[in-house]
Amino acid sequence: MRLYIERKPVKVNPDTKRVIARFFFNGEERALEVIRKVLEFSDEKVFSLISPILQEYSKRHRNITKILSRHCKKLKKQFIALGTEIEDLDEYTKLLIGAYFTHEYSIESAAFFNPSIVDDPDQTDLVEGEKRVIISFRAVGEGHISSIVFRRALIDKDNNIQVLPVGNYVDEAEVVKNAIYVKKLFLKKAAYAQIDPSVLEEIESKLDDKFEYTSLSNIIKDSKSLHKENPDRLIEYDKILWLSDTYHTITFSKDTDISDRVIFPISEFERKGIEDARFVKFIKDDGKVLYYATYTAFDGSLIIPKLVQTEDFYEFKVIPLYGDGAQNKNLALFPRKIKGKYVMMSRIDGWNNYLMFSDKVNVWENPVLLKQPRYDWELVQIGNCGSPIETEKGWIVITHGVGPMRRYCIGVSLLDLENPSIEIGHLKEPLIIPNNDEREGYVPNVVYSCGSIISNGELIIPYGLSDYSSSFASVNLELLLAKLLENN
Repeated sequence: MRLYIERKPVKVNPDTKRVIARFFFNGEERALEVIRKVLEFSDEKVFSLISPILQEYSKRHRNITKILSRHCKKLKKQFIALGTEIEDLDEYTKLLIGAYFTHEYSIESAAFFNPSIVDDPDQTDLVEGEKRVIISFRAVGEGHISSIVFRRALIDKDNNIQVLPVGNYVDEAEVVKNAIYVKKLFLKKAAYAQIDPSVLEEIESKLDDKFEYTSLSNIIKDSKSLHKENPDRLIEYDKILWLSDTYHTITFSKDTDISDRVIFPISEFERKGIEDARFVKFIKDDGKVLYYATYTAFDGSLIIPKLVQTEDFYEFKVIPLYGDGAQNKNLALFPRKIKGKYVMMSRIDGWNNYLMFSDKVNVWENPVLLKQPRYDWELVQIGNCGSPIETEKGWIVITHGVGPMRRYCIGVSLLDLENPSIEIGHLKEPLIIPNNDEREGYVPNVVYSCGSIISNGELIIPYGLSDYSSSFASVNLELLLAKLLENN
């Protein structure tokens, strides 16, 4: 039996016009000089400079005055050094100073790939056979910095896919540091982050068993004042604060479209990017729906797996993942508990697929080897391409395999429903191989997905094309399951 793969005629490409206004700081000395000179401007000159800026950039950003004001407030330390109070400045001067410390960043200028797909929480006003979905993408801009962005799409009764037009603006979230930290777990994660053990011992002795960000910040501030002459130790204190920033809740305005929202790196441990979010619609034991996503935070050297939770895609709770199994990339959560346990796929060694069970969604220990590379097209490494998908025959796991010339292909395995540590079927050949139209891009010869969905009797796989753009493929579900079970 031969499987027929239908490649959809839909491609989602990076859009260089999708920009956000970021804080721009080019060094202490230069910042002081810029502020000093602006403060010398007459009121007429300030207005003549800021007025055209507001007119031009209000067409490119939802609330440019709010952004410029926020960036001006970030310069409190510099204003104090100059003997000036921000509150004493008139509004136009504050906006102009904010403009000098703002730059536009094109979040999709380099690439737009590695999609995952879930049901939209809103399924109203649809006809039979239609499904509204939310697709997340990894967007890459200048400096290879990755962020998470979204599109809404509509799948019709024939599984034709229409990706809806984007909004006029792109908005970053408001960051809220409101986490309560558990000392034991926090310090364990700090140890994984390779922070100096002597610094951790010092901070541990001063922390309560549970603590808030403010108390940690005050302890760090006091400790830094005692070690001013030791720059290496000061960096270690900063790392602890950076790690605490990996716990946060981010919110978007209710008047934003899903395509307006970008989850951009926030903490220092994310400064080089947020990679490959794997969203999954999770059904709790009581029937309540949550959306989880695992993603990889990267600071240029360290990888920290993290978990996002949302109910509505307006508010997202972000926490790091703990445990010996929460290492490396490729973590993917099952869409429900199995026998009372959360279940996660992982690739802790960067080579093989593992399985883990846990009582807590953010703590993962004791990974068990599930699958090793078996065929020529996957000998370099295998991994998952998103959360497993439940069918009556078993859990479908979309995999990726890396073979000769570092070519990535997409394969499929089938796991037992009640004991997913047992593989009951697999494809001997790849389901999707990069063809001539897909092999050229930011990283050639790669097809890769972070999550698929079932619709109208077909498995729909959104996938990245050579780490540049994205498209979709589908395969008949019944035929796929039969083929999988041929190879048990």
